[in-house]
Amino acid sequence: MSPRRDGPAPDDDAGHRVVCHLDRLLEERGMTLVELSERVGVSVVNLSVLKNGRARAVRFSTLTAVCDALGCQPGELFSVSPERADSVG
Repeated sequence: MSPRRDGPAPDDDAGHRVVCHLDRLLEERGMTLVELSERVGVSVVNLSVLKNGRARAVRFSTLTAVCDALGCQPGELFSVSPERADSVG
């Protein structure tokens, strides 16, 4: 019996165009990922996954804590890149 998998395959990013701007926000505030991790109580590894665009989901509590620590709104942390013309249809 094969293991059960819920949701898309790990490498399936179809429709995913969300971009995380954590790098820019950290740089603008002169803050390191380690410092942010200490402030929000989220591991450096998990913040790195988020920063590098590999996160599949973000809890609202984490999003709130990150935004509070950075003094930003969710729309400053994330954006949706425009849909490519060749993928429409």
